[in-house]
Amino acid sequence: MPLVTPHDMLRTTTAAVGAFNGALIEQLEAVLTGAEQARLPVILQISENAVAHHGALAPLTAAARSAATAAAVPVALHLDHATRPDLVEEAVALGFTSVMYDGAHLPWEENVARTRSIADLCRSRGVFVEAELGEIGGKNGAHAPGVRTDPDEAARFVADTGVDALAVAVGTSHHMTERTARIDLDLVRALRAAVRVPLVLHGSSGADDATLAAAAAAGIRKVNISTHLNTVFTAAVRAVLDADPAVVDPRRYVGPGREAMAVEVARLLRLFAAAEPAMSGS
Repeated sequence: MPLVTPHDMLRTTTAAVGAFNGALIEQLEAVLTGAEQARLPVILQISENAVAHHGALAPLTAAARSAATAAAVPVALHLDHATRPDLVEEAVALGFTSVMYDGAHLPWEENVARTRSIADLCRSRGVFVEAELGEIGGKNGAHAPGVRTDPDEAARFVADTGVDALAVAVGTSHHMTERTARIDLDLVRALRAAVRVPLVLHGSSGADDATLAAAAAAGIRKVNISTHLNTVFTAAVRAVLDADPAVVDPRRYVGPGREAMAVEVARLLRLFAAAEPAMSGS
């Protein structure tokens, strides 16, 4: 089926939607297979770091679009954490239905101006735009995990930029391999009351199931997960290689990684769908 936008998904449900990153074709396939297993919509994400790994955006995008449009569930194709406006423009031209422009490292006025310009461009093409007011803990080492988003500043940023969704800092941190993060649920509720667009949780790999469900119930509408799925994928690959060190065919070990990741994607999507929010979302 044709690609959709996160707006299309969020209009049809009050539950949080899962957004999962893939850096390899097999990981992109795992996200889509997991969504089909769960029979739930999904946001398929390609990050700027993944683009750097492959050296170009177009080849991975072609694979992602081909697989996503063949999926039996609604899929949005999202560019994650793009710091380069030219990469956003390329993604829009290639058919992405959603982008995140990350200008959090910039001074307030410059972040607002650049984000507003990108939001204007994307709106004219029907592309959903997510942004970030201040860097989530752990990203590029710029902030400690204790950083928090101020509700008043968040409301002002959204009004000044016209973005469709806002990534907020409420206690998670990027690249966590242990699920020990504590989310400030009172802050999530305050942000939900202050901000008129859907809230996005980055660094979600660091939170356990109960915490993620509580965050969704408190008002988070999009849950980004990457590192946790990399951990699941890699554990399955490592198990094959440890069991048979003579294996050299990558299909023999990457395949089990894909299967394990798909199962976890399906499980997480069901978890988010079951977390009934305390108040309806945007």
